[in-house]
Amino acid sequence: MKIVIDKEACIGDAICESLCPDVFQMADDGKAEVIDEQSDAPCVQDAIDACPTEAISIEE
Repeated sequence: MKIVIDKEACIGDAICESLCPDVFQMADDGKAEVIDEQSDAPCVQDAIDACPTEAISIEE
């Protein structure tokens, strides 16, 4: 499992970071980035569900 952010789809609203700060952070370009690609924290699914552009996904 690997958490991935589509940088082209990300609009930088930071909902993922606010819901799951141990996994996501905002990068210098204003877009979200994953800081723990292998996390299985329950908040990851919350961030996926809350992302307004569906930019977050999990690759198997």
